[in-house]
Amino acid sequence: MINKVVKDADEAIHDIHDGAVIMLGGFGLCGIPENCIAALIRKGVKNLTCISNNAGVDDFGIGLMLRRRQVKKMISSYVGENDIFEQQLLSGELEVELIPQGTLAERIRAGGAGIPAFYTPAGYGTEVAEDKEQRIFNHKHYILEEALVADFALIKAWKGDPMGNLIYKATARNFNPIMATAAKITIAEVEELVPVGSLDPNFIHTPGIYVKRIFQGTNYEKRIEQLTTRKRESDYAR
Repeated sequence: MINKVVKDADEAIHDIHDGAVIMLGGFGLCGIPENCIAALIRKGVKNLTCISNNAGVDDFGIGLMLRRRQVKKMISSYVGENDIFEQQLLSGELEVELIPQGTLAERIRAGGAGIPAFYTPAGYGTEVAEDKEQRIFNHKHYILEEALVADFALIKAWKGDPMGNLIYKATARNFNPIMATAAKITIAEVEELVPVGSLDPNFIHTPGIYVKRIFQGTNYEKRIEQLTTRKRESDYAR
């Protein structure tokens, strides 16, 4: 058995260097690698290219890295919750590549599958299509999109074992599984690190072959970007 367990996030990200290309899993603030992000901030690496669906918020997630000017380029889909991102974009400090969400997911999946590029109709006729090859298939316009790969993928799962097998929960299944396949080194932090054999093979989402390092995460905040709740019955009576 290959034991891939490391002590903590600091040990897990020890070789992430200035200028690295990093994928960060999760959707919004759900299922993001909170411990790894904190470790990157402590390490102080800079000039990073970050591939992530979201850019966090001002005081959480990737937003904390943006605040410390650690990110050189963001490749993202949705960035509307981060004022620091907006300021750095408008000032020219931050290079940004905005991608339709489905295209972003497929570019990452293609990178993990060894597919160098693919055609998609998403973005045709918009700024997304500028300087990209365009073709017509069955009377419909498509643009060529290249796959995305990274030096490191930082992902978060619900459960994992020492061999790196992972199970995600709910929203964390967005982007984490595909990013696990599309990097040279995949680092997984998990809420529960369980013994080998504890996970039902039928429910494993990411096989351990994709994971290089794994550790038990701590102190998860699990924030919500915008909390919307139903009014209490007493509120309607007022």
